[in-house]
Amino acid sequence: MDIQELINRRYSVRAYKPDPVEDDKLTRVLEAARLAPTARNLQPFQVIVIHTHGKNEELLSIYRDNWFVQAPLILCVCGMPSLAWVRRDGRRYMDVDVAIVMDHIVLAATELGLGTCIIAAFDVLNARKVLLIPDEIEPLLFTPLGYPANAPGRKIRKKLEDLIRYEHW
Repeated sequence: MDIQELINRRYSVRAYKPDPVEDDKLTRVLEAARLAPTARNLQPFQVIVIHTHGKNEELLSIYRDNWFVQAPLILCVCGMPSLAWVRRDGRRYMDVDVAIVMDHIVLAATELGLGTCIIAAFDVLNARKVLLIPDEIEPLLFTPLGYPANAPGRKIRKKLEDLIRYEHW
């Protein structure tokens, strides 16, 4: 499938089948994360793979919607500030790097027929506690990973001309 078709097929999945994700598909998704471009190729991230079976209560303390634990897997992408590239003005690019990693995960999953939903609005303290994340590591994004149990709705986006400027502001 070409990239435009892949981008068009991607949607935020909020209902998942309990079917397991095959190991080879999980590996392909994780390989996409590994190959994601990061500032100066420093790769200041780690991905935590969480099997949801039997962990509903503790995982729901991280994000309270039941569909979060419907998928057989959840991925958490963490940033590692000590490894991140810092621009001369002090701007650290770890958040950008992690966002690119998550985008690669989402697109690879979509190509494989898997669903995802990027989650940034989660309980950081509970994520640290449940996943035993050290203080120097930042949990930044989560996504369930599994087979969609729903169909995509209509995508509503701004018009291209409302988002693009040429040559200057």
